[in-house]
Amino acid sequence: MSRVLTRLSALLAALCLLVLPAVQAPRAEAAALDPFTGYLMAHFTGESATGEQVYFAHSRDGLTWRDLNNGSPVLLSTIGTRGVRDPSIVRSPSGDRYWIVATDLRIASGTSWNDAANRGSRSLVVWESRDLVNWSTPWLINVAGAIPGAGNAWAPEAVYNPATGDYVVYWATNSLRDGVTKHRIWYVRTSDFRNFTAPQLYIERPGGGQGIIDTQIVEVPAAIGGYRYYRASADGHITIEASNSILGSWTVLGNLSHLGISNGTGGGNVVEGPMWMQFNGRNEWALWLDQYATGRGYMPVTSTNLGSVTNFRTRSDYNLGGTRKRHGSILNLTAAEESAVLGRWGATTPVNRIQAYTHQDRYVRHANYDVRIDANVNPAQDAQFRLVPGLADASAVSFESVNYPGHYLRHYGFDFVLAANDASSVFAADATFRQVAGLGNSSWSSFRSYNYPDRYIRHYNYLLRLDPINDAQARNDATFRLTS
Repeated sequence: MSRVLTRLSALLAALCLLVLPAVQAPRAEAAALDPFTGYLMAHFTGESATGEQVYFAHSRDGLTWRDLNNGSPVLLSTIGTRGVRDPSIVRSPSGDRYWIVATDLRIASGTSWNDAANRGSRSLVVWESRDLVNWSTPWLINVAGAIPGAGNAWAPEAVYNPATGDYVVYWATNSLRDGVTKHRIWYVRTSDFRNFTAPQLYIERPGGGQGIIDTQIVEVPAAIGGYRYYRASADGHITIEASNSILGSWTVLGNLSHLGISNGTGGGNVVEGPMWMQFNGRNEWALWLDQYATGRGYMPVTSTNLGSVTNFRTRSDYNLGGTRKRHGSILNLTAAEESAVLGRWGATTPVNRIQAYTHQDRYVRHANYDVRIDANVNPAQDAQFRLVPGLADASAVSFESVNYPGHYLRHYGFDFVLAANDASSVFAADATFRQVAGLGNSSWSSFRSYNYPDRYIRHYNYLLRLDPINDAQARNDATFRLTS
């Protein structure tokens, strides 16, 4: 009988292993990851035509940043509002999977802040990758739909919770609760960023209408400052709290008002979007703060002991690169991750001008989003483009504007405009051309339409058009030279 019971116990144990969900390796096991050598910032840039998308920037020292992908978006949302803000980048504890979770919001489409807060999307946008280079198509998770009267879902973050073996996704929702409508932080738990638990209230500031819109948590080595986790929140100030448990009780350590920093009260430098970063190889942290009120983008304050807010100090020895960085997150990179990211998005594509063969003092330029050929272009960047792999076919080319990254020359009704990439297949085809020997001079170039192969780019009365080419004049007008 004992043998039968032993075998039965073993069988039941095996069955339990089969039906239990897979759990990510705890953080302690992830310590086997290679040492970190660099940093990746995911961010958006503002309310421009392509500003509310996902951008990447890279740093070697954590203070000096370089825009990747020539300052153009890395990921474009094609779902929901077709715009994203506040991207949070998350690595699995075992280092074999990554997610980006972002706010489904596009103010540039004409949405008012009142509508966005009270009648906005209650979903978040998610991408997944196994290598930080190849990303899935995005999907929506309706995290706030079950919150009574929810008006939005803003500024998501996610953190792995070793206590439960899954991820805590948390964000701000504006809703009526206990007679008060304001933003509070809610959370769900998930193991795959597709299925999640019912939303639970996470953070609420006591009294009146004081809301909270942005929160980010950082995990630190045990006993640094006495706590395992620290979180910074925009709640009228930038409030710093600490805990040894993500879903346990938190202790308020104070705020940054002694540095002249607030989130809208008490004057000083008004900021939002707190973003944590640990410097590689040392116990020092930067808390990046978005100076949204002045439009100056992020600034860092740093500390070597997060256990007391008095240890923070302001920094001026930083450079954020060419684009304005808005609310995002920073991932410390291993050498392998850094190599992959820079290999995909780190190269700088040369800047070109497009010279007309028949009017060699004139160059293709955009002016109020129309496209023509002009001499003496001012500002010069209006006549500067990057030849990038064709949006519809990488063996062809597309022309990306230098001073309007993410905007491309495209034909529309056979006229040419400079337009923001909307990630549609129609846009990609309209903005893709095959470079061939010049029709008027074979040592120059002509550009044949990808989706209208009987038509070429040509100028007519100085305006750029997409036309069939039937005579010598048209062949000459369809001939150009790329110059530096």
